[in-house]
Amino acid sequence: MSTAGFNSQNGTGTGQTYTNGPSQNPVAVQQLPGGSYGMTQQPTYNPMQAKAPAPLGPGLYPSGPYQPAPPVSSYQHAPPVSSYQPAPPGQPLMTRPLLGGPPSHTPPQSASPGPRLPPPQATPPPPAMSSSNYYPNPQQPQHMPPAWQYNNAPPPMGSPSSMGTPPHGAMANHVYPAASSTAPLLPPSSAAYSSAPAAHVSHSGAQPPGPGSPPTSLHGYIQPGTAPPPMNPMAPNTYQPSRASYGPPPTGPPPTMKPTAPPTGPPMANVKPPPPDALCPPLSPTARTGILNVQEPWLAMAHKHQTAIIMLTTKWLACLSTVHRVGTWATTPPSPLGTRTARLLTMPPPPMHPALQAATQPYTQAHQPYQQPPGGPGPAQQLSPSLAAMSLQSNTPESLRVVNLLQERNLLPPSPTPPPTPCLPQDLQKINCNPEVFRSTLTSIPQTQSLLNKAKMPLGLMLHPFKDLSQLPVVTSSTIVRCRSCRTYINPFVSFLDQRRWKCNLCHRVNDVPEEFMYNPVSRSYGEPHKRPEVQNATIEFIAPSEYMLRPPQPAAYLFVLDVSHNAVETGYLNVFCQSMLENINALPGDSRTKVGFITFDSTIHFYNLQEGLSQPQMLIVSDIEDIFLPTPDSLLVNLNECKELVQDLLKSLPTLFQKTMETQSALGSALQAAFKLLSPTGGRMTIFQTQLPNLGVGALQSREDPNQRASAKDIQHLSPATDFYKKLALDCSGQQVSVDLFLLSSQYCDLASLGCISRYSAGTVYYYPSYHHQRNPAQVECFQKDLKRYLTRKIGFEAVMRIRCTKGLSIHTFHGNFFVRSTDLLSLPNVNPDAGFAVQMSIEENLDDLQVVSFQAALLYTSSKGERRIRVHTLCLPVVNSLSDIFAGADVQAISGLLACMAVDRSATASLSDARDAMTNAAIDSLTSYRQSVLTIQQPGLLAPACLRLFPLFILALLKQKAFRTGTSTRLDDRVFAMLQLKYQPLVYSLLMIHPALYRVDDLTDEGALNINERTIPQPRVLQLSVEKLSREAAFLMDAGTVMYLWIGRNCHPNFLSQVLGVPSYAAVPDNLYLLPELDTAESQRTRAFIGWLRDQRPFFPPMHVIREESQLKPTFMQNMIEDRTESALSYYEFLLHLQQQISK
Repeated sequence: MSTAGFNSQNGTGTGQTYTNGPSQNPVAVQQLPGGSYGMTQQPTYNPMQAKAPAPLGPGLYPSGPYQPAPPVSSYQHAPPVSSYQPAPPGQPLMTRPLLGGPPSHTPPQSASPGPRLPPPQATPPPPAMSSSNYYPNPQQPQHMPPAWQYNNAPPPMGSPSSMGTPPHGAMANHVYPAASSTAPLLPPSSAAYSSAPAAHVSHSGAQPPGPGSPPTSLHGYIQPGTAPPPMNPMAPNTYQPSRASYGPPPTGPPPTMKPTAPPTGPPMANVKPPPPDALCPPLSPTARTGILNVQEPWLAMAHKHQTAIIMLTTKWLACLSTVHRVGTWATTPPSPLGTRTARLLTMPPPPMHPALQAATQPYTQAHQPYQQPPGGPGPAQQLSPSLAAMSLQSNTPESLRVVNLLQERNLLPPSPTPPPTPCLPQDLQKINCNPEVFRSTLTSIPQTQSLLNKAKMPLGLMLHPFKDLSQLPVVTSSTIVRCRSCRTYINPFVSFLDQRRWKCNLCHRVNDVPEEFMYNPVSRSYGEPHKRPEVQNATIEFIAPSEYMLRPPQPAAYLFVLDVSHNAVETGYLNVFCQSMLENINALPGDSRTKVGFITFDSTIHFYNLQEGLSQPQMLIVSDIEDIFLPTPDSLLVNLNECKELVQDLLKSLPTLFQKTMETQSALGSALQAAFKLLSPTGGRMTIFQTQLPNLGVGALQSREDPNQRASAKDIQHLSPATDFYKKLALDCSGQQVSVDLFLLSSQYCDLASLGCISRYSAGTVYYYPSYHHQRNPAQVECFQKDLKRYLTRKIGFEAVMRIRCTKGLSIHTFHGNFFVRSTDLLSLPNVNPDAGFAVQMSIEENLDDLQVVSFQAALLYTSSKGERRIRVHTLCLPVVNSLSDIFAGADVQAISGLLACMAVDRSATASLSDARDAMTNAAIDSLTSYRQSVLTIQQPGLLAPACLRLFPLFILALLKQKAFRTGTSTRLDDRVFAMLQLKYQPLVYSLLMIHPALYRVDDLTDEGALNINERTIPQPRVLQLSVEKLSREAAFLMDAGTVMYLWIGRNCHPNFLSQVLGVPSYAAVPDNLYLLPELDTAESQRTRAFIGWLRDQRPFFPPMHVIREESQLKPTFMQNMIEDRTESALSYYEFLLHLQQQISK
């Protein structure tokens, strides 16, 4: 690939090696020279152009409450792809945005959700180039994949499979189509989630099946009450004392099983069903016939005794499934352990009613057409559809329970939903990485890229690597054990072959165990390397030896650059800053070497000489802003301990020093250049306080916002920077280990799209306080005070780098967050703070057939504020699956939504906002279409989703109505850009509330179900739907929107709440700008304040709270967060579901 093409992401295009997220991995996407070495490229999803739907408008769907789903008779199956017809005259064709690809050259489309394009089910004719798709087009050059795509993978790197060699690993038939046409299929019951085990596979030759050997499952799922299956088989001679040993696979035919006769006499309703993990005995053909004859009287009483029928039918279906499995040719490919499935005599399966047949095979790999049974209608056909559905549900995990979104109204869980748990063996799951630190969008990794393409869901990781942890093992060792090949740090998921050798879980290389590693410092024992802390903790921190230092660790250095123009003085922020600095100056992270400095600016640059020995600080003014220089380089950045009194004197005098200034200009660019020169020799943190648009010298900006276009439904302009000055300066700062944080306090447009680059590319953070004023907006002042205290005192890491590694066969191709990409997988972080999050997108380069688990490792190397070089390592282990059912069952809807939000932000900047909106809508359509077509076998009317994705359409609608992506509503450009910046660098747990706020009723809080934390009782009210119908004029409601809270008071709210919590006698007495709850000595006040305080304690920043009445000016802002309601420019949740159903049914 051309250097200019790759470097153009950084605004250079001249061969400089500057890249930053979202960035492509050049190693992962470049074409290999020469031949293909027998590799075959997995086809990527490329939908054909389809007929455009009717444009969405306010009058398209009826408004009002939820409506019942359409009748069954009106439901029509989606037409096959071959029945594609062009759009009628007068109806334009619409295309789906190709996320991350080149910008579309077509005129911008409407901001309404885009068209639905059906995925190909057969080999389609070569489609036209699409500009609105998540997936790369085969006609597009593959050496430069789009930045927004789910799955762009180079050719698989494995060796070509020969005709005489069976494929490795158990995989679905659609991966190897030839197997489907040349050999009988495994009965569908073996692929379903039934209680009978699959083909006999043992993980231990010396251990008989039983309690000591957990049952396995073909899809990696286990029945309730059983232990998880072992997902990480070792070599025959592996040494792993802490876990059960794995022996060689068994040889010879499977054990014979004697058929037993079925129970005689008619079954009774009170028969106890067998336990879920009990195996029904195999039955002879005559016994099977007897069972079928016994079933007929049960089915005749379907409407009378449905409960008994379900219980008994499920019992005997398990037996039938076992019989069917034993008497069929098994075509499952050999497993990675080398075990071959026994081939038995084929016995024709008995005739079975389709409803019962469907119950035994709820999830197959493709849609099975319904077939009428031979003969006329009998009593069995009187089974109701609900009975068949209930039988279907009984054999599936909860995450795959079918949910009709159009019929189930109350989908929100009453409390926050924990992330899904990967299906791993218990010993691995207990030591896996905390999902708050390391989280994957799919907790079950697809075996192949083609399987990932078929699932239509993004594969990525969400990281919070420097999170404040209550327990963090720290290891001091002169030898840090790493893989000699891929440099992976030893972790709990490696394999010890014996006491002296271990096998890397990423590249599978065998390494020697160093002598020092044989000693366990915790137990003070020798000879047990598998019990060391590094192998017992998925998150660990090393104190690095000298070889991890390119230079002596830098001191903590803090430089504050302050706007002192007339506008800045008017806001009053300078008093708050100086007061906060005086209060927290002793809490700044650092040691005896800590340095501090100050620069102020308006139309000139002011330096402050704080050299030890001076009686008071000296101001040095440089007016030549075009050629900035440092007047006294050695005395501007001083040791804090030695010059603390001078620093305190300066902070006390600064607010009055510029009190009467009339200077209105701002030379921010020159001030940044001066600060960069001052910090370059050591590195450190630069903190900028800015209150207006820079309008003088280098980096000067002009207003680009048209207030009349704020509510335009057309594409939003000026989301990209107006100049590359701030980006280039940020890259220079990153090279000198300087990070820049920006505090923007302004009531006017400041072009945050341009100014934000200084923080984005230097691993800094942006804080934004719109309409800040020390008198008119006291809530913002409180928020600024709390944020500043946290900012000054929180932990910090200097001169950091982070590298993310993954198991061979996986690759990382795009990063999201604030950083600079130094190499393909190395992120440069001049500063790292505990409130920063990152996201990465991944693809599958090589088939993972021979693997049962894969691992991901993030290693963060940094210098602590005390001058120690440290390495924090997080390792995540996930299972590998080969069926779409397992992929959907392990989907993490919150992580998927967070990753899509990051991708949409990039799409908005590189293409257009409408493209990003269409792409998010298409993400929901694609995943639900894939689920319906490839996972469901019983097609029902309605909008069907698995339980794990039931909130996906709601989160997508919430993103479309979020401040970053909404249209048709008056939104200031800086507010929109700041919302986009937050979605990019906030950790997932914090950004989720910004996407979908939480609503609670708080006027009736009780101690029932409350938490007890530090002798405080924290009430736990239910989370309510974001709809006006949930509000009541007789109640009070708290909305937690992440960065802000609203306490909504109904007009007829109970006087007891008003007096006991707000301290006012009536509704009319509630102040307009109330933002603090009085500390009253009442039970109601204590409960309310305890609950709000508990919510605030769960995030590092301080969300201000606004108490609003029905007449308040903030009421429209509060109502905009009612995501499920319809507005003039956006659909309601129910209308959005109807739109999705319409697109999926095409």
